[in-house]
Order: sequence, then C-alpha cells, then structure tokens
Amino acid sequence: MEEEPEGAPRETRTLSIDSGSDASKATFTLTHEDHTLGNAVRYILAKNPQVSFVGYSVPHPSEPKMNVRVQTTGVPASDVLLDSLVTLYKVADHIDQTFAAAVDEFKTKSSQRV
Repeated sequence: MEEEPEGAPRETRTLSIDSGSDASKATFTLTHEDHTLGNAVRYILAKNPQVSFVGYSVPHPSEPKMNVRVQTTGVPASDVLLDSLVTLYKVADHIDQTFAAAVDEFKTKSSQRV
C-alpha cells in the first residue's frame, strides 16, 4: 500500500463474516487490504493442521476488499483466523526486532572502522 501523507484521513478497515449455519466454514471479507496481507494470512492458515481448505482473492484491483475462505476440521473458522492473525503479528514483530538489531549492529561496526 502507498504511504499516506501526514495527517491524511485513513480508510476504515472492516471485517465481515459469512459463515452460514456451519461455523467451521466461513468467508471473511476485509476492506482496504490486498495481496500483501492475503498471501501472508493464507500461508499461516495453510500451516495449521485444523484447516482443511484456505484460499483468498482480491475480486478486482479497483475494489478495496479481499476475501478469505477458511474451512476447518470442526473448530470455528473465526477462531482459527484469529489465531493466524495473532501468529502473523508475532512473526512480523520478530522480523521488525531482528532487523532493528541488525541495523544497530551494522551501525556500530561501521562506526568502529572509521
């Protein structure tokens, strides 16, 4: 996604759920998201042994929404999605911390050479 200018209003992100009568199957629609989040969430969900099917789609590039379809082996699909989002957050946080530490180490080594 493009960076927004300082002070610009942000789009409101929403999540809607279409699960019908079976909680183990659901389609989640996230607004103002794209393939960046979609592929990462799909990957984390696919690693979960409770997930029997996962897929995502961005219906059209000009339409600011993404659909994620989740089918589980019996547990509620919304619980599995929430767990995967928490896992993805932890992974992103770890990457951020590791990168920051590597940058600090590089700066320290670079300043010692001069």
